[in-house]
Amino acid sequence: MPLSPRIIRVSLATLLAALCLSMPLVASAEASRQLLVERVHGFLYERSHELGSEVHIEVHPPSAHLPACESPEPFMPNERAPSQGRVSVGVRCGEQGQQVRYMQASVAVIGDYVVLREDIPAGTLIKPEMLELSEAELGRLPRGTLTDLDEVIGQESARALRAGNAITSQQLREVTLVERGATVRIEAVGDGFAVSREGQALDSGGMGREIRVRLANRDILNAQVSGHNRLSVDF
Repeated sequence: MPLSPRIIRVSLATLLAALCLSMPLVASAEASRQLLVERVHGFLYERSHELGSEVHIEVHPPSAHLPACESPEPFMPNERAPSQGRVSVGVRCGEQGQQVRYMQASVAVIGDYVVLREDIPAGTLIKPEMLELSEAELGRLPRGTLTDLDEVIGQESARALRAGNAITSQQLREVTLVERGATVRIEAVGDGFAVSREGQALDSGGMGREIRVRLANRDILNAQVSGHNRLSVDF
């Protein structure tokens, strides 16, 4: 039996009304998911942007079947976890943060790392002219890769090292440049001035180490090892 025009018109009106009611809900849910992704993206950027010159972050959106996350507050489930590579981020939802969900993201940090200009044998004291910086996605480099020239200068190679390869902390050993009791030269550098004094080292240390020094007037200060029996203090 065919439907009457009146019944068809009523059915169409009911369908249109239902669609109009559901559209704000769909838009609201999509806006909530977008806010959640933006909050997680911003949270990861704050944790990683100082690690290199570029940061690329991809946040995997939550399932559309999950309820909206109100007032999202991202956090790291494990604060010791790396800030790059594939990471898991927790998000507290609601005013009291009682609901917690977890999202996955990928973080790629592009930055500099230290390499040698030429091959060196084991036991070589590494000097500034031996080094240069190269650029790569840091998360793909070996664990312990050094990214600061000052972390390598003044160290000794624990094994033979090849030019162009990433240098790791495990491949180096500290060289003691200041022995306890040694007479040392301390350079104090500030804005527009430089002062040099002698003192006695109260600790031993290698390049970059902070040790105690006794001055001639018996004052004790902390200074950083900058060379053989040389220390520096910044003002």
